[in-house]
Amino acid sequence: MNKENAIEVRNMSKHFKVEYDKANTLKERLIFWKNNNYEIKQVLKDISLNIKKGETVALIGTNGSGKSTLLKLMTKIIYPNEGTIETNGKLTSLLELGAGFHPDFTGRENIYFNASIFGLTHQEIDKRIDEIIEFSELGENIDNPIRTYSSGMYMRLAFSVAINVDADILLIDEILAVGDQHFQDKCFAKLEELKNSDKTIVIVTHSLDVVKKLCDRAIWIYKGEFRLDGDPTYVIDEYLNQVEKDHHDEIITKIKEGKHKIKGIVFIDAPKNFAKIYRTNDEISFHGWSITNGISNKLEIFMDAHHIKNVRFIPRPDVYNAYAEEYAGFLNKDEIGWEFKIPFSDMKDGVHHLLVRLQDQKDHTIEEKEIEFTIE
Repeated sequence: MNKENAIEVRNMSKHFKVEYDKANTLKERLIFWKNNNYEIKQVLKDISLNIKKGETVALIGTNGSGKSTLLKLMTKIIYPNEGTIETNGKLTSLLELGAGFHPDFTGRENIYFNASIFGLTHQEIDKRIDEIIEFSELGENIDNPIRTYSSGMYMRLAFSVAINVDADILLIDEILAVGDQHFQDKCFAKLEELKNSDKTIVIVTHSLDVVKKLCDRAIWIYKGEFRLDGDPTYVIDEYLNQVEKDHHDEIITKIKEGKHKIKGIVFIDAPKNFAKIYRTNDEISFHGWSITNGISNKLEIFMDAHHIKNVRFIPRPDVYNAYAEEYAGFLNKDEIGWEFKIPFSDMKDGVHHLLVRLQDQKDHTIEEKEIEFTIE
């Protein structure tokens, strides 16, 4: 193994044997011993890659692509059927937060149990326990049985233990949505701190913004095979293009079969509902955005029941990034947003109603949003 690498994967493949009508008792095994009803499910095929020491790398791909299985293989929770995986350095994984917690013991006692699973001695835990408790923000609750904890408190404690273990390699699987927004920001800051040290971090996540902000590289796994490795922005763009194509083809097939449920979202950014607007300018501006997973759907906007026709469609990269996977293949990134303006001289004082509606080809309403505002 190259001493510059933290992880080396060579020609690695993994499959699982899925058995059907499996015998559960000795009697069934003896009677039905000739039955051999099973399927070999290939999860990963001929994967080879290097991850260097100090790198922060993301594994991306759709659900079922094999990225989480690859992470588990790196931890040696499971082993490959072919090829090899080697690691160089002490390894910590954040795959199953809270593994080893006992509900009847306090948070403090469970810190010792959980940290020992990660290989820390009692003396090492003594030195770090104050830091772990402070990071978890559990305060006096740390001495209560964890069966009294909310799910958020439980996950915060588990993350705090795992993130404060001194390891050379940190493997993380979809656990960045821990607790409230404040604690998520705190977790992200901690990961940035580890990234700027000499730690090697491998992350599996669907949060592509996290990948772009945190990672040096992105590795795309597509249907169990290595597809692309490189700069996160480029790899993510190629990944989303493929997701759009696959999703679009899948939806078209469902539409033809009559199995597709069309949905959409309408949002009005301005004005806000029940807002009071004063005549300080020459005109009033309206803007928002809409998305749908249907074909040839249309957006209709009405002001006090009058159809608005001078609508301009504009790019909304923030909305596109948020819904790129869920609405893949049906988002025109340059026309997600909409805006129009009306001179104040055309509007009387008093209450007005704005209605924005998404309709299908048969003029059936998919989604709509209505607000009222007052001009004074």
